Amino acid sequence: MSKKILFLPKYPRMGASSRLRTFQFLPLWQKAGHGLRIAPFFNEEYLKEKYIGKGVDKVNVLACYLKRFWVLLGAWRYDVVWVEKELFPFVPAWAEWVLSALGKGYVVDYDDAVFHRYGMARRPLVRNILGNKIDKVMRYSHTVWAGNSYLASRAEAVGAKKIVFLPTVIDPRRYEKKVEEEKEKERVMIGWIGSPTTIKYLKTIRPVLEKICKEYPAGLVVVGGAGGFGFDGPLEMVQWTEEGEAAAIRQMDIGVMPLPDDAWEKGKCAYKLIQYMACGLPVVASPVGMNVDVVTSGENGFLAETHEAWYNYLKMLVLDAGLRKSMGDRGYELVMEKYTLERNFEVMVRELRMLD
Repeated sequence: MSKKILFLPKYPRMGASSRLRTFQFLPLWQKAGHGLRIAPFFNEEYLKEKYIGKGVDKVNVLACYLKRFWVLLGAWRYDVVWVEKELFPFVPAWAEWVLSALGKGYVVDYDDAVFHRYGMARRPLVRNILGNKIDKVMRYSHTVWAGNSYLASRAEAVGAKKIVFLPTVIDPRRYEKKVEEEKEKERVMIGWIGSPTTIKYLKTIRPVLEKICKEYPAGLVVVGGAGGFGFDGPLEMVQWTEEGEAAAIRQMDIGVMPLPDDAWEKGKCAYKLIQYMACGLPVVASPVGMNVDVVTSGENGFLAETHEAWYNYLKMLVLDAGLRKSMGDRGYELVMEKYTLERNFEVMVRELRMLD
């Protein structure tokens, strides 16, 4: 039975979390005959200002709040209201309570530990007023879509009615396995993909990467980092585009995902690793959050806890093309089995049928 669904993502398609958790599924929803309305909270103007580090236009932000309020006045027309993270940032969960108490309720989607944004805020006022806001949003909802076990555990602890594991996934039609060159490569390219706001994670292993690139025939590819990396070694900076990201990853031979073992990072959904594996790359990652679920160390990549481990694992992969291929093949098989668009869509459709 087709449904009318109101999607309320945080960002337009330009925002990575909204693009991956909402927008990439829209063709499947449409093909299945569902009626859709998509109303992001923030707009592209806000995101562009945020990405270049420019102060955001307060009038534009106010307009975003007013637009969301106007959209919610018509929420009763829909069979399903699908919320990404929260309805109004930095506002108590009043709107979520109203939807839960007076309307048909809502489902809510998390791919980050956004509850820490309030509970660990620097300002005491934010912690005191909003510290348990996301807990309430989870508890008021029909269903919490959780991108990893850390997020699911939080939802369970605060009394969410239903929790469904929904990892962040790739569209396999946009990715293909990297074809290994028959001749020996001049440089083995270690790669990272991200954004200007997350390149700080790559900087934590910069000394290791510089050492590897000085001692062995290796280089570094950074996709989406937007300058300011200050790398002492062979470096290719590639501008990120949605259309070109898979091709950019295939320029790499090894994918890396360093993360600190902090509360916020435990909520990450290992999407970089899934992208690398979708292109047939071996990976090296920090044993943090969902990384430990995606990487079976020694089979499809390595989990590195120290700089010494990062160095040793990267050295092994740089020097052994056969190891890169065998690990890349296993990672590709894992992604095609567990982390595809179609697999998630089946789960979502099944769960929405149960809301009837």
